[in-house]
Amino acid sequence: MRMEKIATREAYGKALVKLGEKNQDVVVLDADLSKSTKTEEFAKAFPERFINVGIAEQNMMGTAAGLAASGKIPFVSSFAMFATGRAFEQIRNTVAYPELNVKIAASHAGISVGEDGASHQSVEDISIIRSIPNMTVIVPSDAVETEAAVMAAAEIKGPVYIRMGRMAVPTVNGEDYRFQWGKGVVFREGTDVLLVGTGLMVDVCLRAAEGLQQEGISAGVLNIHTIKPIDGETIIRMAKATGAVVTAEEHSIIGGLGSAVAEVLCESYPVPMKRVGINDAFGESGKPMELLSKFGLDPQSVMAAAKDVIRRKKQL
Repeated sequence: MRMEKIATREAYGKALVKLGEKNQDVVVLDADLSKSTKTEEFAKAFPERFINVGIAEQNMMGTAAGLAASGKIPFVSSFAMFATGRAFEQIRNTVAYPELNVKIAASHAGISVGEDGASHQSVEDISIIRSIPNMTVIVPSDAVETEAAVMAAAEIKGPVYIRMGRMAVPTVNGEDYRFQWGKGVVFREGTDVLLVGTGLMVDVCLRAAEGLQQEGISAGVLNIHTIKPIDGETIIRMAKATGAVVTAEEHSIIGGLGSAVAEVLCESYPVPMKRVGINDAFGESGKPMELLSKFGLDPQSVMAAAKDVIRRKKQL
């Protein structure tokens, strides 16, 4: 169902306004990047509930913690690199340790940030955040899922991390989509290989599955939007049906989706598996689509990985 392209950060800005209209306890904080993170829309609609803390991400997390302790539902935003890197200690000790109701919505994640280069391209944030106790980690695949995830995050008690991107991505979910945190979305069932994607790589997996189908290969596609807690039940069920798994993420293969899925499978149902993602490297400056291709985050690379795990499966 790939329709118009919309950036997940754009959907976040609109979702915040809708949420603000429904819930008076929602407040939004930003670290002087509201035009880029799209929190400026909330600031215009509800100026009395918006705080620009300036370029002070650590202070922003502490302020949000105080607001949460006072009964508010703060959404804090910055680029993923700064939100998770610069403010790690405050997230760990001030937000997650006391299990406060803070929602960290980070934009500009991954190499699709583009020309800003490696210093701004966070490819470690999922790994960093999912290792923190009490955290829920969500990576929406498109604008539809982003809006649904924002609404759900406000209902989840405790800290939540939502990872979003800069560039426009295809819409893969229909208007009737219903978000269930911790529950994967099955786009296709398959018998030969399972493609597990998250974020913008869900669309890439869908295109890879279409290409594999033309070659007579049946590929299942599973969207794992919630990295933590992960839907191990569905992963295991589909791994049993296919006997081979490929994961795809716009993130380091160390500590992200691939690692999380590998943890599930190695403990419960080991099968041949391959991780498609950033292979222990920093990003580079360049146009988003060119970078995705260079780092192997495209349908051709997912298809090649699928054929590799199918070959290995046959050798067992």
